[in-house]
Amino acid sequence: MSDFMVSVVMPALNEEQNLDGAVRNVLAAFEKFAVAGELLIVNDGSSDGTGRIADEFAAAYPAVSVIHHALPEGIGASFWDGVKKCSGEIVVMLPGDGENDAAEILRYLPLLEQVDIVVPFVFNREVRSFGRRLLSILYREIIKASFGLSLNYMNGTVMYRKAVFSGIELKNGGFFYQTELLIKTIRRGHLYAEVPYALSRRGSGDSSATTLRSLVRVARGYVSTFMEVHAGHAGNGTPADATVSAVRLAALKEAGRRG
Repeated sequence: MSDFMVSVVMPALNEEQNLDGAVRNVLAAFEKFAVAGELLIVNDGSSDGTGRIADEFAAAYPAVSVIHHALPEGIGASFWDGVKKCSGEIVVMLPGDGENDAAEILRYLPLLEQVDIVVPFVFNREVRSFGRRLLSILYREIIKASFGLSLNYMNGTVMYRKAVFSGIELKNGGFFYQTELLIKTIRRGHLYAEVPYALSRRGSGDSSATTLRSLVRVARGYVSTFMEVHAGHAGNGTPADATVSAVRLAALKEAGRRG
């Protein structure tokens, strides 16, 4: 399908009931699309059998490795740890809760020949409660008004060329992390494509995304990112080297000089 090396980072907090299916789904997607891939499971301080299951997969499959956190650090911190340790040109977060079919996002790998970021939006919105959908709409409009970022959805399984993270420091360890990264990378001028994405229902247990603690952490992340961006410390409009955006920008400048 493509020659990209893909790194899937899978944060997992107390996902004993869901992790097996989530891992097998990723490995099946690698095979389906003939992808050279690695899966980094980040056991985020789980108190159940999540760490044991992750270690069993790592022992059985060379493509799987595990990072253990002694205490929960958050989905953003888990993803960023995976980014620092992964070896792929392309990196994507797929949580260990079984809500996401890896094939749904990996089918869009060829787009990364033309852009640096693939941003999925959920088109089967009925899988989410009305309250969750309303919260997403409100969130989207706040981000659009605050940062000029007009995207359908910002908290999904975004695929990045890893090179876009050059020079970026992630400051939010919670659920706001994906929005922070999109704000910082897109404001630097990185090209992106939005794509439709089907979401599955969570296999077992409850999501922690809309707990009071998570929402408070998101609010803090929003405030800190707002201050950072509008103080001029993030998003200078210059794409990172070794990205599609940088190459295309250089080509346009060269064409302009010749013209």
